[in-house]
Amino acid sequence: FDRFDHLFKRAREAGQKLAFRIMCAGTSKDYMYVPRWLREKGCRGFEYRYRGTGPEHWVPDMDDPIFQEAHFRLIEELGRRYDGHPDLDLVDIGSIGLWGEWHMSNTGVEMPSLKTRLAIIDAYCKAFPKTPKVMLIGDTEGMRHAIGRGCGWRADCLGDMGGFSRTWNHMECFYPQQIRRTGAEDAWEKAPVAFESCWDMRKWKEEGWDIRYIFDYALNYHLSYLNNKSAPIPDGTRDEVERLIRKMGYRLVLRQLEHEVKAISGSVVTIHMIWENVGVAPPYRDYLLAFRLTGENEFVFVSDTSIKGWLPGEIEIAEELKLPEDLKPGRYEFALGLLDPLTREPAIQLAIAGRGEDGWYPLSHIEVIKR
Repeated sequence: FDRFDHLFKRAREAGQKLAFRIMCAGTSKDYMYVPRWLREKGCRGFEYRYRGTGPEHWVPDMDDPIFQEAHFRLIEELGRRYDGHPDLDLVDIGSIGLWGEWHMSNTGVEMPSLKTRLAIIDAYCKAFPKTPKVMLIGDTEGMRHAIGRGCGWRADCLGDMGGFSRTWNHMECFYPQQIRRTGAEDAWEKAPVAFESCWDMRKWKEEGWDIRYIFDYALNYHLSYLNNKSAPIPDGTRDEVERLIRKMGYRLVLRQLEHEVKAISGSVVTIHMIWENVGVAPPYRDYLLAFRLTGENEFVFVSDTSIKGWLPGEIEIAEELKLPEDLKPGRYEFALGLLDPLTREPAIQLAIAGRGEDGWYPLSHIEVIKR
């Protein structure tokens, strides 16, 4: 697990979070994408050449108990180590198919049985109860099962406006129908929606496809994540990318905050707030609303209010802040933050000005007087 730990460290140092997917089959030069000892233990498998050409590969038979014992143990251990990790943002339920994408197209290899496919979904759900999860849209039974277990969904060909066929494309002829078939219309309210660009944006521009339409399509499905590939953004499209980033996921604006100007040590200060989520989806992780008073001494109050599930629109909240009896009189800066419940440090940037270098938002002052 050193590789995982290294990736978490790199993500943290870059101010990012990590998402991952496990794959057991691929199409590059490697003969197999699982440990060799699995085959040596007697696990059944299948050889294939992608599209009938290129290097030969071996994929394990996922219905084989030898594979299942090893793979379920891997998923369980990953969950034990990393579920709820502050630097883990998303688990993409993979394992099955080429690149963990739930199909074995152009290989001649059959997919595992439905029983095995559902068992793998259940294994991820059991191992990662605290972490948002997505399921690839293509497997109807699998996606329906995952949605029923509280997962979100992922589609990997955003932007296909006719690149494979003149009479069929993913965005008009498959995604809307599959979302209805699997009952995933409202899944975004509880779990994320993720897209991956088909080809990359250079293809979209070369074909003359409407990039604003493509991005709005994803936003209308309440996009939170986009894998836009490690490819250059075509000239003249940066504004569209920045517009997308400002709208996707959640974007929290504090519209109004009211509290008493003066308060007595040991008393309760009532704080009224009006928030607005101007994004297209809610936060899917628990981040806690917190307040900090800084003056003669410092006092941090972490509330039980989580932003998880704040849907787009207005949210009105009242909090009661109990001041310590020994809080010294004086003028205190009043700051607000959204804290990671594990690190107890500010973790979320709001869509307002005034963020300090420490992640807190100084907003006003309170005069504390003696009882």
